[in-house]
Amino acid sequence: MKNSTKIQLGQHGPFVSKLGLGCMRMSSIWGGSTPDEIESIATIQEALDKGINFLNTGDFYGAGHNEILIGKAIKGRRDDAFISVKFGAIFHNGQWLGMDLRPIAIKNFINYSLTRLGIDTIDLYQPSRMDGSVPLEDIIGTVADLIKEGKVRYIGVSEITAGQLRQANSIHPISALEIGYSLADRQIESELLPTAKELSIGVVAFATTTEGLLTGDLKAPLAETDYRNHFSRFQGENLRKNLEKVDVLMQLARLKGCTPTQVAIAWVKEQGDYIMPLVSMSRRLRLPENIAAMDIVFTPQEMSSLNTTFAPGAILGGTYLQR
Repeated sequence: MKNSTKIQLGQHGPFVSKLGLGCMRMSSIWGGSTPDEIESIATIQEALDKGINFLNTGDFYGAGHNEILIGKAIKGRRDDAFISVKFGAIFHNGQWLGMDLRPIAIKNFINYSLTRLGIDTIDLYQPSRMDGSVPLEDIIGTVADLIKEGKVRYIGVSEITAGQLRQANSIHPISALEIGYSLADRQIESELLPTAKELSIGVVAFATTTEGLLTGDLKAPLAETDYRNHFSRFQGENLRKNLEKVDVLMQLARLKGCTPTQVAIAWVKEQGDYIMPLVSMSRRLRLPENIAAMDIVFTPQEMSSLNTTFAPGAILGGTYLQR
């Protein structure tokens, strides 16, 4: 993927790989175990070798472990990587406590991130969510000050409304919007996506397979220990009916000689030149499948079938992605 398609983040922003690597699953999340660190570092480095230069993390992933991991992976090849960092979420013992978006906290977060990553400047820095506790002007204004200090290159936002996106962009040019988007979660198509396109803001789409729902690997019911049992989308009759929709995805994948995961990623990719699918993994063996998804194209009939089967609201129940 050295000569892979690029996406521009913002009207005057940088060009990065059209496929992004989400590094969250390389650290312990929600109190789970930590994947093999050597394999995770090798995965990042191989992704860079293949032209995936957009690395996505959060300073709260594994209480900073994720940033340390990325720092080890990019040591000696800083110029190969574009680092996107989210901040603001507070966890303790694997439990989410809330948000801290005060300017004084942001100025503290950035220094710890730079130290853990072993770099002088973070390419894209963004609040992980807006909770109304701090005026938007103070949050974006603080990150804008960090740009002046040379600690940040570009500003991003995540998990916000169309109105908030407009407001943030009026304070300082926003380069990227990170948001959940997939065949199963299309609620942002009504307002948020059109707003991002109008403002020439790149969209970094995470959860492209919706917590594994679109991989074709799920069977009902889930194991009692599966964390997805907490979400109504994966419960009882909802899951059974949702998997009927996934059957259509699997049939199309078989006809095209690819996997359901690849179809799900390719669908997101096809929604616009300004949209980047973000794929999360911790093992190298997943890279070829995800990269190959970027070469998949659909006929008008295939796209119509997917859009009809997975029309907004067709998937029952919700997950934490629901806003």
